[in-house]
Amino acid sequence: MPTRTARTAWTGTLQEGSGQVELTSSQLATYDVSFPRRTAESADGTTSPEELIAAAHSACYAMQLSGNIAAAGGTPVALDVQADVSLGPDPAGGFHLTGITLTVRGEVEGLDAAGFEKAAQDAKAGCPVSKALTGVEITLDAALEG
Repeated sequence: MPTRTARTAWTGTLQEGSGQVELTSSQLATYDVSFPRRTAESADGTTSPEELIAAAHSACYAMQLSGNIAAAGGTPVALDVQADVSLGPDPAGGFHLTGITLTVRGEVEGLDAAGFEKAAQDAKAGCPVSKALTGVEITLDAALEG
């Protein structure tokens, strides 16, 4: 299986410095990062490790859920997955991820609400990014639409 790479070039101190995160493997984009913007309510045009984790988690979860739905005999028509990753103070010092909420709304053929819920819960447990983030509480809000 492949390895994917990203890199960050950082200059300056934590509070006054800034950096750029490059999606090296895909060459798709470079994003600005800043610690003050990371801990502020408004991202103001910069990304953060938490937003990048949220992007990875939502994409991974959508893929896993799509496969789980098919394995359960259903057909995924459309899945809308949002991941909210929260940062907060760590009682041991510094910061840590305080929680992740996955919200999924799905249009699925061939599965009832209980079948969709099972596929969704199994995807939460089976998604490789969820597995990597086992030290963070992950909650799931899953529902069928339409």
